[in-house]
Amino acid sequence: MNYLPRLLFLFSLILGPIVYAGPHLLPAVTEPIPISDFPQFSNYSQQVQDLIIKAKNLSEMHLTYLYGSSDPKNLGMDCSGTIYYLLSETSLENVPRSSDEMYAWVEKNGKLYKVKSNDFNSPEFSNLQPGDLLFWTGTYVIKRTLPITHVMLYLGKNKRGEPLMFGASDGRTYQGKKMWGVSVFDFKLPDNKGSGRFVGYGCIPYLTCDKK
Repeated sequence: MNYLPRLLFLFSLILGPIVYAGPHLLPAVTEPIPISDFPQFSNYSQQVQDLIIKAKNLSEMHLTYLYGSSDPKNLGMDCSGTIYYLLSETSLENVPRSSDEMYAWVEKNGKLYKVKSNDFNSPEFSNLQPGDLLFWTGTYVIKRTLPITHVMLYLGKNKRGEPLMFGASDGRTYQGKKMWGVSVFDFKLPDNKGSGRFVGYGCIPYLTCDKK
């Protein structure tokens, strides 16, 4: 895990927004969401289609990964900042900013499905739908009451049956290539070798939950 963006964010608390200037940003390595590669896209609910189209527009902006940012005007965003911005661009109000708050929001106001398995064939994934939020723990060290550290948006399976997701990351892959920034990504479950663990998924309160 590269901690440079997080160090830059900590410096920003002292020095102000000057650290967001272009020369301090690491180059973006991103790919746009290939909507044409989703054979079932036309069958998604209108809310989910609209959400993914908004995500596609963000994925085409070539934004880098920038810890602490939730605004594309900074030329980069972090994982929860990307989802926060995306949902705030819909009709939703009072969207939580951090991944742990989003997890609690889904659990309280939507439908949260907790997962212990790292096998997509597990019945635990039987309720997973495009437009769901995906949650991880242990992807980096931080002290939180709820130890949720990462969030992304599930896009569905492409023509090859591969599950894909959208969000921001500083090293996850798409089609085997490491991405850096706001992009489409392979939705892969972590193995038991690292500290990161996928913990659950759920519909978006007041937006997609009534369509499940």
